[in-house]
Amino acid sequence: MKNWILFLLLILMGCSSKSPPPNSQSKSVKGEYISRLHNDTQFQVDPMLPVKKTAYPWDDGSRGSSSKITKDFFRCKGSILNPVHIVTKEKETARYYDCGGSQKHSLPLRDNKEFAYQIMIDLLNYIQDVTGKRVVITCGHCCPDHNLYLDPSSSNQTSKHLMGAEVDFYVQGMEQQPEKVIDLIFAYYTQMPKYKGLKDYQFIRYEKDDKINVTTKPWYNKEIFVKLYKKNEGRDLDNRHPYPYISLQVRYDDELKEKVNFSWKQAYENYHRY
Repeated sequence: MKNWILFLLLILMGCSSKSPPPNSQSKSVKGEYISRLHNDTQFQVDPMLPVKKTAYPWDDGSRGSSSKITKDFFRCKGSILNPVHIVTKEKETARYYDCGGSQKHSLPLRDNKEFAYQIMIDLLNYIQDVTGKRVVITCGHCCPDHNLYLDPSSSNQTSKHLMGAEVDFYVQGMEQQPEKVIDLIFAYYTQMPKYKGLKDYQFIRYEKDDKINVTTKPWYNKEIFVKLYKKNEGRDLDNRHPYPYISLQVRYDDELKEKVNFSWKQAYENYHRY
C-alpha cells in the first residue's frame, strides 16, 4: 500500500514540474511597467480633409463634368444583347441581328490605325467648351451589320456612318434648343484662324429636294454638311430619344485634301474584325 502511495506522489510531482503552454499566462512571469512622465501627451493625428479630384491627363478641367471627346466616342454602338429586329414586308418577314460592337470590330482605319475625322472631334469639343454642357453622341461609326440592323432601307445602305464620316448628337441641357447649337457650329468657322477669310467655309443652305429626309433645309460648307432632325424625324434604334438631334457629315478631308464621298470599299472592308 505504501508503495502505491509513493508511486502516485511521484506521478503528481512530475506533472506539476511541466512548463506551462506557450500561450498560457503564469503568475511567475515578471515584466516592466510602462510609465509616463507628467508632461507627456498623446500623439495628435490631423483630421482628414477632402481632396479635390485630380483631372485626368486628357481633361484639363475646363469642361466641368464633361470628358474631352476622342475618337473612342465614335465607336459602333452595336451589341449582341440587342433583340432581333423583325421587319415585315409584303411577302416575307426579315430578321436582322445586331453586331458585337467594339468588342467585335474596330473603328475605320487609316494607315492601319483606328481613325476618326478630326473636324468632328474638334467641333464637338468646341461645343462642350463654349456651353459647359455634355455632348451626347447617339450614333457615330456603324459597321455594315449594325447599320442594317438600325435601318434596312436601301437608301440607308450608303450612309456615311458606315465610313465613320457622320455623327449624330444632341447637347445635354439644350435638348430643345438645337438651333443654338447649330449657331455654335457656324461660330466655330468664324473664330478659328485657319478658316478666316476663306469663302469656301462659309455656310449656305442646301436647296435641292433629293430625299434629304428632314423638313429643315440643311446647311453646308466645303468641309461639313449639317442636318437638323426634329423629334419626329430620322428615328432608328440608335436615335430612340424624344429630342431633336443634329447630324454632321464630313464632305472634305482636310488631311488628305480630297472630297469625302461614299465608298463601298471603305464602308465594308476598311476595319478590323476581332
